[in-house]
Amino acid sequence: MRPSLAADERERLILEHVGLVRYIVGRVAIRLPDSVEREDLESAGIVGLIKAADRFEPRRGVKFATYASSVIRGEVMELLRARDWAPRSVRRRYRELEQAVAGLQRQLGRQPTEEEICCALRVSAEDYRQLLAATSSLAVASLEELMETDETLEPEEDQLPGEPQSWGEDPAEIVDRDALQGLLARAVDQLPERDRVVIGLYYQDELTLREIGEVLDVTESRVCQIHTQAIARLRASIQEMLDG
Repeated sequence: MRPSLAADERERLILEHVGLVRYIVGRVAIRLPDSVEREDLESAGIVGLIKAADRFEPRRGVKFATYASSVIRGEVMELLRARDWAPRSVRRRYRELEQAVAGLQRQLGRQPTEEEICCALRVSAEDYRQLLAATSSLAVASLEELMETDETLEPEEDQLPGEPQSWGEDPAEIVDRDALQGLLARAVDQLPERDRVVIGLYYQDELTLREIGEVLDVTESRVCQIHTQAIARLRASIQEMLDG
């Protein structure tokens, strides 16, 4: 049995970190369609926060916010997967984009240019940008799913089937997690400069797409397009590294 927090400490952690739920949901929901209710995502996030408080073990030496973030994100992403919120046509177009980028990376041995991606997809530059805009919500969710493996959490031996992840100390699991972190860092380093800047400003500096647009002197919609393209590049690069 895992040691549990005192009731007053558990309640304090939950109340103090409600803002963390709103923050994580805001990052995930920023490009999701209107059909996805933010209140539903926040409800799932609150469930994750409560589960995190129930399972938190201070002796592990991990900050509660770090642990809770992963559990909250996992609950939100699970809700999105269960809802199957993206139309099949959008999912198909996003798969085509990722496959085109991956194929060009293998063929060229480098990141393809926008022009090369357009040629592979047989679309004009304008149509390509419309494709990036249409699939932007999937790009946000896809990186969040990738980040789910980039956590300090693994199942314990006494964990029930289907129960959200808790933490473990299996050296093999730690090596796998660290290896994935290294692959992600390498993939980011290989991005074209503009894509790399957008990823850094959005995920590290935590700027909004509008704020990034002001920094780069481009429109918010253009930042959204660059972000979608960058995520497709990242996922293709990481998959190629894993296959290799």
